[in-house]
Amino acid sequence: MKTIKKDELFHSLGNFLKSKGIELNDGSYTARIRKGCNVLSEVINTTQDTVKKTKVKADAAWTELRKSIHESTAPRTAPKPGTGKGRPKNRKQKSRRPKKPGL
Repeated sequence: MKTIKKDELFHSLGNFLKSKGIELNDGSYTARIRKGCNVLSEVINTTQDTVKKTKVKADAAWTELRKSIHESTAPRTAPKPGTGKGRPKNRKQKSRRPKKPGL
């Protein structure tokens, strides 16, 4: 969003009130309304900056979380041949069933 200029909110409020038949003349109440509008515009601008910074941090945290989930759930790669895993090739395989005596 765009930042609000110092007196932009006060002028917009003055134009709105003028369209409704109320004119802001110089005086103590007008000065207070102007100060209130300036404070409000500063708060809005500061909040927008804070939201932008928080969004960047939250996006970075989400990216890190997605990465860790992906790494923990990704399929494992097959072992490379000759890495020592599996059955040795030079041994004879034993039968799994014991031989019956007397046959």
